Amino acid sequence: MVEKSPVFEKIYREYLAQVAMIDFKSKTEKLGVQINGDEVIIPFFGRPHKVSANGIIDPYGNKPNHSVIVVICKYLLLCPDDYPKEDDWVSYKNFRDAAPFVGGFVNNVEAPIARNFACRLDELEQACKGLGGRPAGIELPYQLSIKFSPLPKVPILLLFNDEDDEFPAQCSVLFERRAENYLDMECLAIVGMLLSDYLKKVGEDLYT
Repeated sequence: MVEKSPVFEKIYREYLAQVAMIDFKSKTEKLGVQINGDEVIIPFFGRPHKVSANGIIDPYGNKPNHSVIVVICKYLLLCPDDYPKEDDWVSYKNFRDAAPFVGGFVNNVEAPIARNFACRLDELEQACKGLGGRPAGIELPYQLSIKFSPLPKVPILLLFNDEDDEFPAQCSVLFERRAENYLDMECLAIVGMLLSDYLKKVGEDLYT
């Protein structure tokens, strides 16, 4: 569903005007995007989105929802001047400016994934694969550790332990520390919420 609010449309047009001012030729490698004529091609959760002064369209030719628009535009606008090197995995709460959003991140990202996939470990693994996730290749004390690439330079790591006789299902979503150079805290939280929403939808499709 595409939002019709005049406020959203105003924000959308303002973002497009700002993006149109950027010379992306020197930024393609830093952002992991491609240029095709006057369009920037940027993968979002593995699906190529086209961005130009005329608008943003998804692979099906539709305008994405407002949350996706905000994240994509912020990613393009906040491109760092150098190449951040801090690639250690950290929880959302460990980011410097995350404090106002931490409670929402737990309640809208990690808790719903744990709740939706409790006793459904195999289905969560299949949903992750359906969303382009792949094994993280890291030895961690979790039953499932999956890496996603919502944006080329902003990978995320999902860690999950299913419930047992003593503990409920637990989920953690981590970011590379350098992610704060590419997105602000609100956008990182949005990425987490979209991950949760997408996994729920894919999981429901598998169940039905």
